[in-house]
Amino acid sequence: MKVAVVGAGSTYTPELVSGLSPLGVDELALHDIDATRRDVVGAMARRMLARDRFSGCIDVTDDLGRALDGADFVLIQIRVGGQEARLADETAPLACGCIGQETTGAGGLAKALRTVPVVLEIADEVRARAADGAWIVDFTNPVGIVTRALLDAGHRAVGLCNVAIGFQRLFARLLGVEPARVLVDQVGLNHLTWVRAARVDGADVLGALIADHVDDLAAQSAMAPEIVERLGVVPSYYLRYFYLHDEVLEHQRHATPRAQEVMDIERSLLELYRDPSVDTKPALLERRGGAFYSEAATQLVASL
Repeated sequence: MKVAVVGAGSTYTPELVSGLSPLGVDELALHDIDATRRDVVGAMARRMLARDRFSGCIDVTDDLGRALDGADFVLIQIRVGGQEARLADETAPLACGCIGQETTGAGGLAKALRTVPVVLEIADEVRARAADGAWIVDFTNPVGIVTRALLDAGHRAVGLCNVAIGFQRLFARLLGVEPARVLVDQVGLNHLTWVRAARVDGADVLGALIADHVDDLAAQSAMAPEIVERLGVVPSYYLRYFYLHDEVLEHQRHATPRAQEVMDIERSLLELYRDPSVDTKPALLERRGGAFYSEAATQLVASL
């Protein structure tokens, strides 16, 4: 099985490759147009996979066609315009009294307008170069809009974010059970979703979770416990941009933009990745976000 990662210069890539070994991957292609990031992150990925005794072939390349040739799965995690464009998405709406965020609202729409045409170009190359029946797995935000565009264009694609698996793992921890026993019933469009049921061995325990652990659930949703109690479901933390619009807007006007925080974190991560002695995910990667990213991705690939 061949897996191609487009946008492999992302600092998320070590999180992703950490879960590939059990999938039976024979060939891994890591593609990026940024030579510095590609080489630094590619070398880090090689060390991690060597530590895991990965026996397959690893190709780090700037040639998209070569990366896609014969691929069974193509994982897309690009950021058109880089973090600098994200910074504009997060700050420009503030002047209009709107929340700045990269997946929803004005910022999310701006990102979609930049991103969708590029992703569709990549998808056309997938159709021409990848294996018959290849899947595109999109991690690129705004994942809902990007995935809808892929599906509307007739591509074999699925979008993935880590909100659902994050709630599943939280519920399992609060209940003291293995995550595999927890089935989350989530509705909505990424990233605007609600958990309306959580079943353990077939029985819905969401009501009990809200009654016994509302503070923990509210913390995960970044909202007040009263909101979760009133809703009777557990909202994604992205919904705070709507439920708590005025409060979030006021906070954003005085806070450091998330894009700036991420740029600082990424500089530090890339320095760590340059160290030839580093062959495991650094703890700093957790501050980048994307908890359970690898597990969600590998479980999805294994199920397709």
